[in-house]
Amino acid sequence: MESPARTLSCDLAENVEAVCRHYLSNGRRCGNYWIVGDVNNNAGRSLYVRLKGPLSGKGARGRWTDSATSEHGDLLDLIRAREGLASFRDTLDEARRFLRTPLETTPDGRNGNSSECDTIALARKIWAASQPIIGTKAEAYLRTRKITADLSDIPLRYHPALIYRESRTAASRRLPALIAAVTDNSGEITGIHRTFLDPARDAKANVVSPRRSLGAILGNGVRFGVIADVAIIGEGVETVLSLKSIAPHLPMVAALSAAHLSAWKIPAGLRRLLIAADNDRAGRNAARKLAERAEVAGIDVEVIVPRGKDFNCDLRDSSPEYLRRPLARSIL
Repeated sequence: MESPARTLSCDLAENVEAVCRHYLSNGRRCGNYWIVGDVNNNAGRSLYVRLKGPLSGKGARGRWTDSATSEHGDLLDLIRAREGLASFRDTLDEARRFLRTPLETTPDGRNGNSSECDTIALARKIWAASQPIIGTKAEAYLRTRKITADLSDIPLRYHPALIYRESRTAASRRLPALIAAVTDNSGEITGIHRTFLDPARDAKANVVSPRRSLGAILGNGVRFGVIADVAIIGEGVETVLSLKSIAPHLPMVAALSAAHLSAWKIPAGLRRLLIAADNDRAGRNAARKLAERAEVAGIDVEVIVPRGKDFNCDLRDSSPEYLRRPLARSIL
């Protein structure tokens, strides 16, 4: 006979997105994952909950990991941590209470079991509808970040009026956006990353979440150049483009978050990997996890850390020459 805990865990997993929307309301869906700062529902990108997969076993939906603290578990563990419950019995009672409430559906009216193919198709449609970045507000935005890298032949585009919605119940509006193509190791587009821009200024839009991903992101990334035996990987597009500004000859990848950095699928044939960590706990932990996996695969790994929050902060606070000097041994 199956235990009550096991039954409740599976019931929660069947409604995983509704669980996330209720207990982690400050997070958001990002491809096949719900991304939030931590179990206390703080805004951020360190904790990710799997929205797709079987009800149990490897890759089960509802499994979550906080890349900053290494905490992990199923949805019962998440509820217990989020609610600060003292006993497992209280956790089971809270799960039963939640499952008796009407469960919200996803924004398009379908449940969380829908195929990821829909989000990948939508991401590809947006990419196809976007225009080359040169001469657009997206290029102007990157130049204000002191990025001097050549933008003429990279996986970035511009959309002048992309739909933005603060939440699933909020009214939509249209904003200009920088669009980055996310690809897998075979070069197939699996998703996009959007940076919504201010219509009047060359800056990010003044909205709650100006950066959003769509499609299958985990394990993939925004690739700048063709990876052969050496690569640099960082979190953000602007971080990677800052390094591209001083080392244009090296292939680089933007993983788009700490969680995605630690889970990047290392391509076959890679011999040397430089990990450009963000200078915070989540960034350093993600870099360590990726480095450990790479070392097991026999890859020569080096982690480089900025003086500021990230390498774009270093670039904006100084100059390309100032940024180049401490990194010369590693990347030049």
